[in-house]
Amino acid sequence: MALDTQAIIDQLKDASILELNDLVKAIEEEFDVTAAAPVAAAGAAGGDAGAEKDSFDVELTEAGQEKVKVIKEVRGITGLGLKDSKDLVDGAPKVIKEGVAKADADEMKTKLEAVGATVTLK
Repeated sequence: MALDTQAIIDQLKDASILELNDLVKAIEEEFDVTAAAPVAAAGAAGGDAGAEKDSFDVELTEAGQEKVKVIKEVRGITGLGLKDSKDLVDGAPKVIKEGVAKADADEMKTKLEAVGATVTLK
């Protein structure tokens, strides 16, 4: 029996997220595999990509002593409301922004560190 690749792709395009999730689980069970990316391979590739990296995730590691100032700064950076910004700061370490350009990430880090927060760029 020949595999009709285009028909399978068309079916996947029309499937809902829940149906695709069920499909992944069924394939994992049937073939005793996992859809998770291997951690060791990702770590090895990350070492070489570090020099060429052009987008960063800005992570609030610690709020520090001036939590109110940090919350205000997070609001300004993310555009979130007061409650969401407070929850993000209270839940540190948390990623504030993902896929940010190097210059923007450095600017965010500088602003947050100026009000006493600890920030990590990943």
